[in-house]
Amino acid sequence: MPENGRSVLVVEDDPEINELVGAYVQIAGFEYESALNGTQAVEKARAVHPALIVLDVMLPDFDGFEVARRLAAQAGGSAQAGGPVIVLTSTRDASDYGGRIGSSPAAGFLPKDQLSGAALRRFLAASSPART
Repeated sequence: MPENGRSVLVVEDDPEINELVGAYVQIAGFEYESALNGTQAVEKARAVHPALIVLDVMLPDFDGFEVARRLAAQAGGSAQAGGPVIVLTSTRDASDYGGRIGSSPAAGFLPKDQLSGAALRRFLAASSPART
């Protein structure tokens, strides 16, 4: 059963990796939504309103930084403004992107080899207001 009906949008152009991350999402108790490029990601986010977006940096149409910028604009600013939590992923090291990660509206960066349901939950917990 999905946790509070929240969904996670996985944006990854490699269908096998997309499905693998989707399995982590489902095991963690969330609904899994999928997009294979940036255009699909923006459209799907508008339709689904996911709690979390796992966003590959390297996509075929435009990169994850541009997708994050468009998603934040669509949500009115950032995750702090009520938009989805965006986590950038890559097989490359975060230092390869210089300051682009820190200046993006993403909540953070996660190397693909560290993706897990627990890691996704940590990003959501860190970005959610404290429950009373």
